[in-house]
Amino acid sequence: MTVTLPSPDSPLKIGTRGSPLALAQAYETRERLMGAFELPEAAFEIVVIKTTGDDRTMIDADRPLKEIGNKGLFTKEIEEAMLDGSIDISVHSTKDMPTEQPEGLVLDVFLPREDVRDAFISAKYKSLIDLPEGAVVGTSSLRRKAQLMSVRPDLKVVEFRGNVQTRLQKLADGVADCSFLAMAGLRRLGLENKAASAIEPDDMLPAVAQGAIGIERRADDAVAEHLLAALHHAETGTRVLCERAFLRALDGSCETPIAALSEIVGTQIHLRGEVLKTDGSQRLQTEGIAPLEEAEALGRALGEQLLKDAGPGFFDK
Repeated sequence: MTVTLPSPDSPLKIGTRGSPLALAQAYETRERLMGAFELPEAAFEIVVIKTTGDDRTMIDADRPLKEIGNKGLFTKEIEEAMLDGSIDISVHSTKDMPTEQPEGLVLDVFLPREDVRDAFISAKYKSLIDLPEGAVVGTSSLRRKAQLMSVRPDLKVVEFRGNVQTRLQKLADGVADCSFLAMAGLRRLGLENKAASAIEPDDMLPAVAQGAIGIERRADDAVAEHLLAALHHAETGTRVLCERAFLRALDGSCETPIAALSEIVGTQIHLRGEVLKTDGSQRLQTEGIAPLEEAEALGRALGEQLLKDAGPGFFDK
C-alpha cells in the first residue's frame, strides 16, 4: 500500500494537552516521526487542546478528582477532535488513560518506557523513612495516598493537584512537607534533580503503565497507522497490554487505588499487582508469570482473581 507522507503543505496534526509535560511528550513523538521518515518539523503540527480537567473555571484545583468523576476529564475534548478530523493523532501519558477507547479510536502504539518509579519530592527530607509522625503529605493520587496510609497512617494527606511545576511551587510555599511525582515525567522535563529520592517498586508499586507514552489514532486512518507503526516499542507494548488487562478486569480508573508492574524476563512476563481500600486499611496483592504471548491473559486472570478476593464494597470509603 502506498501512503502519502505528511508535508509542510499537509502536516500531520498531533493533539495534546498544554501542560509542559504533555508538550514534551508531543515533541518527543514529533521528533521520533521526523527521524523515522526523514521529514522536516513543518510536516507536523502540534495542536494544543484544552480539556475539561484543564479548565480552572470549571474544576476546583483543590477538589479531589474522585468527587468530580474523572473518567474522560483529560481526554474527552482531545478524542472528540480526533473523531471530527481536527487532529490526526494524540499523545498521552498512558497511566492516565481509561482502559476502553471511544468507538473508532485505538490506543496501540507506545514509545519506549521511561523510569517506572515514583519520585519522593521534599526540600526537608530525603525519603519516606525520614518523615516524622504527623508530617503533611500532598498528593492527588488515590493510589499513592492509599499505599502511604497502609504503612504510615500517622501522616496527614492533603489534596495536591496541578502540573509538575504547580506542585513543586506548592511545596516551595510550604503547603506540604513532601509530595510525589512520576520519575518519568521529571526526566522528560529535565527536572530529575528535583527528586529527593526515587521510590523502588517494592516500596511503592507504580500506577498501571506509568512511564509509558501512548499514541491514539482513528482506527480507519491508514496513514497514521503506517506512521505510528515505525515508532511502536514492542516490549513496552507487551508490558502495557498486561498491566491494562489487569486494570480492565478490576474495572479500574483514576478513582480506584490500583497498582501494577510487569517485567519481561527472557520469554516470560512477570506481573505484580495490588488493590487497596481508599483509606489504606486493607491491601490485597497478587503476582504471576506467563509466556510473553499470554501477557494479556495473565493480567486479566490476576485482575479477576483480585476482584473476587476483594468482594463487593471493597472500594467504598
